[in-house]
Amino acid sequence: MPCLLALLAVAFPRVAIVLLWLFSNFFTGVYHGLIIPVIGFLFLPLTLIVYTYLAKTSGGHLTTTQFVFIFIAVVVDLGLIGGSYRRKG
Repeated sequence: MPCLLALLAVAFPRVAIVLLWLFSNFFTGVYHGLIIPVIGFLFLPLTLIVYTYLAKTSGGHLTTTQFVFIFIAVVVDLGLIGGSYRRKG
């Protein structure tokens, strides 16, 4: 089941966020307001999932290795956004 959720998170991160929000307490205790999760849902959904997971497991203090994972998530998110660009030739 966790592998299926991980595949769902990479393939459809917004669906995974909605499912995690509805059926678990994954986001509780990490964010103190609603604005950051909403912005993350709209613009960088995979980064939102990765940061939330890392913040919950590390207790709020991120290491360099964890920042590398967040950077990879940002690159994947930006790649998903720019993936539809095609060069007109």
